[in-house]
Amino acid sequence: MEITARALNRATLSRQLLLRRESLGVLDAVRRVVALQAQYAASPYLALWNRLVGFAPADLDAAFADRAVVKATLLRITLHAVHADDYQVFREAMQPTLYASRLGYRFAASGLTPADADELVPGLLSFADRPRTAAEMEAWLEERLGPEKKAGAWWGLRAYAPLLHAATGGPWSFGTRPSFRATRTGPTLMGRETDPEALRRLLLRYLEGFGPASVADMAQFALVQRAPIRQALRELDGAIEELQGPDGTTLFDLPGAPRPPADTPAPPRLMAMWDSILLAYADRGRVIPPAYRPLVTRSNGDVLPTLLVDGYVAGVWRPVDGGIEATAFHELSPAAWDGLSAEARSLTTLLADRDPRVYSRYDHWWAKLSGAQVRILPR
Repeated sequence: MEITARALNRATLSRQLLLRRESLGVLDAVRRVVALQAQYAASPYLALWNRLVGFAPADLDAAFADRAVVKATLLRITLHAVHADDYQVFREAMQPTLYASRLGYRFAASGLTPADADELVPGLLSFADRPRTAAEMEAWLEERLGPEKKAGAWWGLRAYAPLLHAATGGPWSFGTRPSFRATRTGPTLMGRETDPEALRRLLLRYLEGFGPASVADMAQFALVQRAPIRQALRELDGAIEELQGPDGTTLFDLPGAPRPPADTPAPPRLMAMWDSILLAYADRGRVIPPAYRPLVTRSNGDVLPTLLVDGYVAGVWRPVDGGIEATAFHELSPAAWDGLSAEARSLTTLLADRDPRVYSRYDHWWAKLSGAQVRILPR
């Protein structure tokens, strides 16, 4: 079976609850979308606002406080918010990646070895049986390793060890100075230890939320090497099906998973920074027109909050005095502007009670942008 580029776009929007807002609770929604990028504390909130009818930020506050939704270094070795039931599986699937990334050069430059890390982890987790600040974690390491090794040790262990970010309050549950807590959700893997079953389960969850997808897409999503992904897909024979993508690439999906027609209408949205639909694929042209990718993804990896029009990135937005400043990269129709204006009205209401100038620390990027149209919304 063949699938067109536009049908792939609609499949992504459908799985990610972006063809229409759904009447779901926070926990069910997080399960449906698999993972919410959480490098900036506000982003999971804005991601759910885009996807849910009547989203109440207090519901996500409660989920974080109860650790029903957890925030941790996971996919692509960046911060994500995931359902607590998914955390252990995702982490086990990524264990070789976390080992290679976090116990590599910078950790070794402190004079430490992977064996040192495995010896330190149990004690570090015992110390983190309640929320601990980064300073407290470094002090614990300094007592055991000395001042010259603590920084490098903490750089590696804060991701290699199974630690959650502990909710600290503030407008988005997590402040700029993180605290950490041991997960205690299952066995602690060590070294390059891998769990093939965990990888198979991660791939199935990925296809639920982001399929159809290629091997390269799956590798990009989790930062897992392609060879074990191919092996896992062979072992999943019968549980998945193959499609042919628009460029002839083999894509994989779950039988019966939703794939709406290519002409399904897609409403406008004001997407959060680093929203997962922008980062979950090797082929980011599924949602971002190639010409716009360098405008949206900045030189240091920042991914700006975007305008989504007809299912594709059409510009960027930021809060300013008087509303939301929308910069479109091409001329938009009056209907598109009307839809974005309605979204901006809802967003400014949400932000008013939390953080009216969310993402303001990234305003410097706007000096480097050029747009066909700039408007303050709502009008």
